[in-house]
This record gives sequence, structure tokens and C-alpha cells, in this order.
Amino acid sequence: MILKHSAVSVLLLFCVCSAVVGVSGCTRSTSASETRTLDVAQQKAMEQARQELELIPPPSKTRYMAVRSLSLWENPYVTVQGGMVTLHVVTADANTSNLGVGGMLRPLGARRQDLNVRLGELAAALNAVPENSWPYGRVVAVEEAHEVPTSARPEVRRNMESVMKTLSDLGVVVYEWNEATAGK
Repeated sequence: MILKHSAVSVLLLFCVCSAVVGVSGCTRSTSASETRTLDVAQQKAMEQARQELELIPPPSKTRYMAVRSLSLWENPYVTVQGGMVTLHVVTADANTSNLGVGGMLRPLGARRQDLNVRLGELAAALNAVPENSWPYGRVVAVEEAHEVPTSARPEVRRNMESVMKTLSDLGVVVYEWNEATAGK
């Protein structure tokens, strides 16, 4: 009787293990196909964003190289952090006259919007920036977040490289901002 009971237990254990392996096998193939579907969708979204960003003229290097501070930068710029990026966008001035531009009544900072964006959604976020918010052309300044803890620096650097690749894939010129060299 003990032999029969242990044989039943082994058979039951075998069936349970087979079911677990079968279920996990199905899950893996489903997730792999879902991953491929997501990759194709991301590639399509990236290509669409690239085509729409091509409507913005090429960058004017003489205009953006003359900017000495990010507080004066009028194109979109990105601050790269550990888990996300911050997209800074300056909306176009609604007043078309030159009277008081940049003065106390029409400060540039009042038109600046800061948007926290997931790294994977950067292309869509840039695509949503209005064309009149790109006065220097298709160029984005990119900076690392300030005062990053030592333990988070490798993640920030990886994200910085990922942001630069995304921008390059979109056909956007990357201007790597560095406060130390910007004033020179």
C-alpha cells in the first residue's frame, strides 16, 4: 500500500510540474510575441515622429552656439535623470511685436514648461512640441541632472546615452550641454 501511495504522489507531482512547465512555456511565447508586437509599434511610432519632426527646418548652428545659458535657450531641451527625463519647452511669444521682448513684462521663463516624461515616450513628447517652439531649428540641448547621487550616476549616464540615440534616430541634432564649457 505504501508503494502505491508513493507512486501516486510521484505521478501527482509529475503532473503538477508538467502543468507548471506547460503554463510557463505558454507565458514565455506569449510575452515574446507581445514584445515583438511592442517593438514593431515602437518602430512605427518612431518613424512617424521622425517624419513629423522633419517639418522643422535644420538647425542654425550660429544661433544656438551663441546661447550661453539654458535659461536663455529657446528650443526644447532635456534634463536626463535616473528614472525619467524632463523636457523643457518654451512656447512661442503670442505678442509678435518687438516691444518689450525678454523684458519684465514678457519674460522668457514665464513661457517655459517643464514636462516629466518616461524615457520611452520622449519621441512622442518631442513630436507634440509645436513647430514655433523650435527657433534654432531641429536641435535639442541635453544635460545631465545636477547633484546626482554617486550611486545613481551610472543609470543617469546610460539614460543620457539612450536619449542621445533616440534624438539621433529622430534626426534631431544633439547639443550636449555642459555648464562649464557653455560660458566660453
